[in-house]
Amino acid sequence: MTSTNIARLARGVAAAALLTAAGMAGAQTIAITGGRVFPVSGPVIENGTVVIRDGKIVAVGAGVAVPAGARVIDATGKWVTPGLINSASQLGLSEIGSVQATRDASARSENQIAAAFTAWEGFDPQSVLLAPARDEGITSVMVFPTGGLIWGQGAFVTLTGGSLTDHITRAPVAMLAQIGNAGQAGTGARAQHLLRLRELFEDVRAYRDNRRAYDRAETREFAASRKDLEAMIPVLEGRLPLIVATHKASDIEATLRLGREYGLRLMLAGADEGWKVASQIAAAGVPVFTGAMNNIPGSFSSLGRRQDNAALLRRAGVEVLLIGNAGGGGADEPFNVRNIKQEAGNAVAYGMSWDDALRAVTLAPAQVFGVAERTGSLQAGRDADVVVWSGDPFEFTTRAEHVFVRGVEHDVRTRQELLTERYKTLPPARWEP
Repeated sequence: MTSTNIARLARGVAAAALLTAAGMAGAQTIAITGGRVFPVSGPVIENGTVVIRDGKIVAVGAGVAVPAGARVIDATGKWVTPGLINSASQLGLSEIGSVQATRDASARSENQIAAAFTAWEGFDPQSVLLAPARDEGITSVMVFPTGGLIWGQGAFVTLTGGSLTDHITRAPVAMLAQIGNAGQAGTGARAQHLLRLRELFEDVRAYRDNRRAYDRAETREFAASRKDLEAMIPVLEGRLPLIVATHKASDIEATLRLGREYGLRLMLAGADEGWKVASQIAAAGVPVFTGAMNNIPGSFSSLGRRQDNAALLRRAGVEVLLIGNAGGGGADEPFNVRNIKQEAGNAVAYGMSWDDALRAVTLAPAQVFGVAERTGSLQAGRDADVVVWSGDPFEFTTRAEHVFVRGVEHDVRTRQELLTERYKTLPPARWEP
């Protein structure tokens, strides 16, 4: 056996030991006592207790008895919340932005339509970026593709250990597209961009209703491949949400019109000028994914960007899911998934209620993505995605002291921690001028 094979075998044994340890931890009964508990689905519980067993929450409340033999975590003076959800991330799909070989979030397509692209199949469970995100209290993310007119499909991923299958909680949860960047869509103007989308929806309808004729090559030519047309049928029938990334107020209005024309189950992402048409978005019952950390326009489509956009949308009655909007290395980047806490804190600073901000990074995305029966709140029967914070999670100096994902406390040393230890004490010569 070569040294390389021996090293691989050793890593395999170590991984198996970790998984075994994780499984044992998941089977353990844990009682988090005395904390300020935020179930999100109900009022705050002072001096509350959360009991975890076999990866599930089995009891939440004040005066809950601690089971015999349970591991007890004294959370007196601490805050206890569900694990946070980042609703727009490429965590596990993109490792290093400047290295093409580590980027798996975009599909190549001649017609800019990649509806059949299931980006999560390229998710890397061994990504070194997972542990830092989890250490900051993020327990789930929605991973999404990008690029073109129709980007592909996204999945709800839980940051548990193990294989790809272990991580995927639900897939697909949405189809992704964009309106406003005509160049990226392969068109020359906004109106042509919309024309191509209408052409696609008409073709999907024609394909769905004439499959046999299509198989006999007795139909006209369609704007997309058979796989992409198949993937768009659930969108056309309203069974799969269509998340449209768009920013300009007029583009948002055009998106809402398109949704009404075809009966789509729409959601908006970005929506920098959403506050200008908030009442229309609310009337349409369309959720919005947006952030609060940047008021500098990223393009001419977002000249009206402002940091209180999330608060104004919520005040108008829109379901808001907080995501990163800093751009250019912002919270939507895989290495900055953790910034969702700061997005929430900034949203509060700019007028959103604290309760709405917490809901926007926990229960609201869980409901939108159809996984609220598993995560997003602290209730008996839910997966034990639980975080014990040193204080208000939206304060910059607050730390996540205990992070449980499906009942397993993850305390893996991150690459950042290893680098900190390595270079904490430098040789004196390094400091000499």
